[in-house]
Amino acid sequence: MKRKAPLAVALMHYPTKDRVGDLVATNITNFDIHDIARACRVYGIDRYYLVHPIREQLMFVERVLDHWNVGEGSKFNPMRKTALRDVRTAENLPQAMSDWGHKDAKIIVTSAKTLDNQQAYSFKSFKSALETEDQAYFLVFGTGFGLTQDFMRSCHGVLESIKGNSADDYRHLSVRSAVSICLDRLLGS
Repeated sequence: MKRKAPLAVALMHYPTKDRVGDLVATNITNFDIHDIARACRVYGIDRYYLVHPIREQLMFVERVLDHWNVGEGSKFNPMRKTALRDVRTAENLPQAMSDWGHKDAKIIVTSAKTLDNQQAYSFKSFKSALETEDQAYFLVFGTGFGLTQDFMRSCHGVLESIKGNSADDYRHLSVRSAVSICLDRLLGS
């Protein structure tokens, strides 16, 4: 079944935690721009936002996008230009939602750990909502060692975590891998 609900993806670099749990803003990486954009393009995501409060980090993204959209990169690899067409930047999530035109979107956050007292979505239930509802959704991924508990509690719900098959329940995937797995489970055939 085709997706009915509008869906955007955000990669948030703040408010995130570092390995000891301190509040930090993580750096945007070139890999996260390209690889997540490609996954979003494959699965028909409306928009992919890189969200960061520091203007210099967003300027880095804009330089990368300019290279591939209008610079030498657009001639060198036209497929990359196609993959990056729906990538945007924003200083915060409300700004991204406004830019997308869905200020009332339900924000669903992802996390490697479960979150108590938060509406939980299984992949199956979220996929069903995307296929049957008109409600817009914003699927949010964090960087570093995850988004802060306070931010996650402010969201509408949390998507079930990706569980592998390691003996010690290891779950520290790269965000690029996590996005690809989640999008395939939600939108793959």
